[in-house]
Amino acid sequence: MHKRRNWSWVSIGLGLLIALTACAGAPKVEWTLEVSGAVDTPVTLDYGTLAQMPQVDLTDILMQKSLGEDEVASWSGPAIEEIFKEAGVGEYSSVTATAADGYAVEISRDELQNAIIALKKDNTWITKAEPDKGPIRLVCPETPANRWVFQIQKIQVNP
Repeated sequence: MHKRRNWSWVSIGLGLLIALTACAGAPKVEWTLEVSGAVDTPVTLDYGTLAQMPQVDLTDILMQKSLGEDEVASWSGPAIEEIFKEAGVGEYSSVTATAADGYAVEISRDELQNAIIALKKDNTWITKAEPDKGPIRLVCPETPANRWVFQIQKIQVNP
């Protein structure tokens, strides 16, 4: 007798393997990012969820610093646009990004073009590459780096 394979189970297994591989190696980090304000559904995303989202690579981004020498680095993480889809963000003028230490900066919609919540710098998890500035960082390639926010915890969407 000839056995038939159940290809749907094979497809499901393959899909799970790919999903697990995509976030394999992500460090175990207790961190959350809260998105609130002018949103349909406020969301709180933990580090593991951010690591499982589709990742965007920004290559050779100039970090224009207000202090010290400028630097070129590559960054990887979920796009702000994807995170905003989760929260149901529509029209907005700016966001207020707040770090763990209370530092906050208002960033215009234009400055957020191509922005990501970076989990990696130069292909290394930020929590390992720059533990004092991680585990996540708002990277806005259209804006000088002194307006990026490391250790970001909150994004308040402003109408």
